[in-house]
Amino acid sequence: MPSLTASAVRRPFAALTHHAVLPSVLACAFLLAACKEPGAQPGNAAPGGAATVQAGTALGDAATGKRLMAQYQCGACHAIPGVQGAGGGAGPSLEHMGSLSYIAGRIPNNGGNMVAWLRDPPALKPGTPMPALGLSEQEARHMAAYLRTLK
Repeated sequence: MPSLTASAVRRPFAALTHHAVLPSVLACAFLLAACKEPGAQPGNAAPGGAATVQAGTALGDAATGKRLMAQYQCGACHAIPGVQGAGGGAGPSLEHMGSLSYIAGRIPNNGGNMVAWLRDPPALKPGTPMPALGLSEQEARHMAAYLRTLK
């Protein structure tokens, strides 16, 4: 077993600074720390590595969400049952959104992820044609509540 020298005991990281590897070690530690999302739930990983959000996020009022979906003209791209004039075909129908397992085919469908998706779709799935509409957190919660009713 190797023995420690007196200077190694006094300065345990001396070798790191002496060989100019400390910046690389610190960069690796920073990157590893950034890999784990705060609030990520075990078993909530999405196929393809999509970001996840806490599943237990409280949603808003479904009736308000329905009204907001009309106001933001979500029906220009999606068919949305219950929303007047919402018969668009550019995006998928949202007819069974509340019973689907995934949002956009790869993000686990739970309240928190739906709110995050509605607020900034490209952040969760780069390249998606669905734009960020500038929704507030509360608006997204109401819309997510309505979408959860579509089963």
